[in-house]
Amino acid sequence: QVQLVESGGGLVQAGGSLRLSCAASGRTFSTYTMGWFRQAPGKEREFVAAMRRGGGTTDYADSVKGRFTISRDNTKNTVYLQMNSLKPEDTAVYYCAANAGYVTKYHGAYEYWGQGTQVTVSS
Repeated sequence: QVQLVESGGGLVQAGGSLRLSCAASGRTFSTYTMGWFRQAPGKEREFVAAMRRGGGTTDYADSVKGRFTISRDNTKNTVYLQMNSLKPEDTAVYYCAANAGYVTKYHGAYEYWGQGTQVTVSS
């Protein structure tokens, strides 16, 4: 069982930056692939980024490539999402998720989810 708690969301102007954190409980954090997803009002949840359990292998949605960076610190049981050059269309609730398998964009592969943190980007 893994419990995930996101933090770091907030209101920021377009062009600004935020760093989201996701703290995980349990001693098996390092064995999970971690992902970030987001959901805007009236839209489906969409993949943002993911990183393999040992780090190294990552994947990003095309819409965030070059602006967002996923990282993890297995000693702190934490995964991060650094978001730069934010745009109004990045406004959404951001969720972190854990997957015992490989890096994937498919949300159904992720077994554990946090409660989400709101990111609002004003124009």
